[in-house]
Amino acid sequence: MKAVMKIFWMAVLIGLLAGCGNATEESMPDATTDSSEKDTNENTSKDEGEEANMPNENDIPSEENEAVEPDSTPSDAGNPQEEVALSQYSSEEIEYARVWLQFGPNQDIDGLYVKRIPAGTPLNPDDETSGTYPERVIQLAGSRLVDGSVTYSGNGDGTINVYNVPLRWDGQYPAGEAFYTEIIENTELVPVDVGEDEEVVRLIELLKEQP
Repeated sequence: MKAVMKIFWMAVLIGLLAGCGNATEESMPDATTDSSEKDTNENTSKDEGEEANMPNENDIPSEENEAVEPDSTPSDAGNPQEEVALSQYSSEEIEYARVWLQFGPNQDIDGLYVKRIPAGTPLNPDDETSGTYPERVIQLAGSRLVDGSVTYSGNGDGTINVYNVPLRWDGQYPAGEAFYTEIIENTELVPVDVGEDEEVVRLIELLKEQP
């Protein structure tokens, strides 16, 4: 009888120990699972942080996306300094310089003399048979005889009538009326070039009035 009771209590004790062991195992957290979840959470947070710090590809500047500044340098629009340089002179002074620049026999002069000859003035005052200028003319000449001269009338449209007369007449006189008539009738109508502004200004600075 005692043996039976002993066996019974041993069985109860074993059952209680088994139950306590199961309860302990169920209540204890799985270290492996927690570790895995922790690592997963840390990796997820790290990935999200890296993605947040990575620049958006649309934010990366590229040569194609950069705005191209237009060239503010104007194309060839002329030299305003040259225009201002000529604007301080009269149209007559500019005309005299341009005429000499184009038709003057000698450009290396130390003075450009201007003589205004009224209409009706004889072409050759030393010849009584000389014809007269049918219009007012301008005679340009250098300070020396070798510089030559240009005698012309302006038309106001960029052209002039050039008279083929010398600065000083040589030959046998009287030459006759027909000789002078031919000179007057054979005046040459020519356009006047604009020329280089620097050269025009240089000649204007040499202008001198001749009575």
